[in-house]
Amino acid sequence: MKDVPRSVRLNSQLQAELSAVLRSDLLRDPRVTGVNFSVTSVAVTRDMANASVLISSLLADDARLAEAVKGLNHAAGAIRHAVGQRVQLRYVPQLHFHPDNALREGDRIAGLITKALAKDRAAQAKTEEPPKAD
Repeated sequence: MKDVPRSVRLNSQLQAELSAVLRSDLLRDPRVTGVNFSVTSVAVTRDMANASVLISSLLADDARLAEAVKGLNHAAGAIRHAVGQRVQLRYVPQLHFHPDNALREGDRIAGLITKALAKDRAAQAKTEEPPKAD
């Protein structure tokens, strides 16, 4: 276990614990309730005092996700306390939540590529039509 740096172990442990805490009934903020979250990554700073948490949701649109992230940042102290009760750490980092739009952006780009390929195939099929016999 010592082959993996402490910050990497802490990132994965915090990601798992934050996922569990966000699934619990701890948060009652209307901006947060009803949104199915996924903690996509956690990055703890070198001094382990702060952690950036990327949150994504496939079901919520960008505006709804941004509002939910504001609610999570508002409740960061309570979330940090709940994580501190679950994790054996001397100091739990300050949590800073950010929306992760990488999955949605990847889907958008894949859709654009699919449309472009379909358009190219249609154009190629038109040019390869056999000439009509008289």
